[in-house]
Amino acid sequence: MSDAIAHTTLDNGLRVVAQRVEGASGVGVSVNYRVGFRTEKPARSGFAHLFEHMMFQGSRNTAPGEHFAAVQACGGVVNGNTFPDSTDYYQVVPGEALRKVLLLEADRMGFLTISPELLATQRDVVKEEIRLQVTGKPYGGFPWTVLPAVMFERWENTHNGFGELADLDAATADDCVDFFRLYYAPGNAVLAICGDCDPEDALAEARSAFADVAARPVPAPPDLHEPLPAEERRGTCHDRLAPQPALAMGVRLPDARHDMRGYAAHMALSHLLTTGSNSRLRAALAPLGAKADSATGYFGPLNVVHPDTFVVVAHHPAGQADKTEEIVKNHLSDVAGGAGRGAETARAVARTRTGLYRDFDSLAYRARFLARGELLFGQAGIGERLARYAGDLTEDDLAAAAANVSSPEGRALLNLLPKEATS
Repeated sequence: MSDAIAHTTLDNGLRVVAQRVEGASGVGVSVNYRVGFRTEKPARSGFAHLFEHMMFQGSRNTAPGEHFAAVQACGGVVNGNTFPDSTDYYQVVPGEALRKVLLLEADRMGFLTISPELLATQRDVVKEEIRLQVTGKPYGGFPWTVLPAVMFERWENTHNGFGELADLDAATADDCVDFFRLYYAPGNAVLAICGDCDPEDALAEARSAFADVAARPVPAPPDLHEPLPAEERRGTCHDRLAPQPALAMGVRLPDARHDMRGYAAHMALSHLLTTGSNSRLRAALAPLGAKADSATGYFGPLNVVHPDTFVVVAHHPAGQADKTEEIVKNHLSDVAGGAGRGAETARAVARTRTGLYRDFDSLAYRARFLARGELLFGQAGIGERLARYAGDLTEDDLAAAAANVSSPEGRALLNLLPKEATS
């Protein structure tokens, strides 16, 4: 169980939300900034992720690497992540360490250390991460680094968030200073605190810890709008390390700000299609030796603002691309036409709702969702609102979601081929 969410906005513009979670052990803290892959500029792809690394390299009262060490020394966990529309920095610590964590976050928000030497080191770290996670790994980054270029037109929506190596090499310390001043302003961020804490006391701690962080101008979010293409788009990419071909299908999700029920229905549709060996697509593709997965968003639900993507990915043997695509499309059409009603729909709806509440049991997940909800949607409690919608879905809701995914309007199909394969 959780209490109501307390809110405040500090004099410097930082929004703070706090929530007590009954039975929680410790506190979760997340600072989310309104900057990500889709905030980057041409010739500086990958910069948001690179800068995430810079945020752990020390500040006025914190030596490089000390943030990690201080949190781990008190038995906590700490990490950061860059997404299309936001970057988060989160910790879970014992309650008595809350002030320490808030002071660490305030120190780097206001007084980050930036130097050419630190940038050079972190650039090498990021390039090695790209080699390990993308270029040197089968299906590395597939499909989120490549499918958007088939679906969209705007550079902000299409480019690879890991970045081009030439763009990373061109980044300078002055670029970092400018990026920090613009996007890491307190008015461009939300701080969330949740767990074993009194919400009003947590807000008071935040006021004290961030009192020395001055306000800075806040940029407008990027314009990401694109009209919906009338026809299906198709593309091909190659992966020299992939053992077999794969297919990715992407469709725009409903805008959760205006159609939360439709958004939740796509989450349930994902479970109906690909959760469990007896799910519709997995059972249908098994005789081919193929396996499918699906997801609402590349990085989880409500992780980005509109446009967001419902994605289906199927790995299949060579020569089975057309058959795999046919099976996927036929089953989507079947569900849109009324198949899957009864127990199949009920199971998918239950999995959606219970999965969300299970995730919220994690203080790290909850803190990040609270901050992201307030930052991107103006609703810190949007995650629990989504769970309530998910539990109230009907068979018609899932059929409507399947109809959206079945429509060629705005749909993109990307075939991944091993380098030597032709089909």
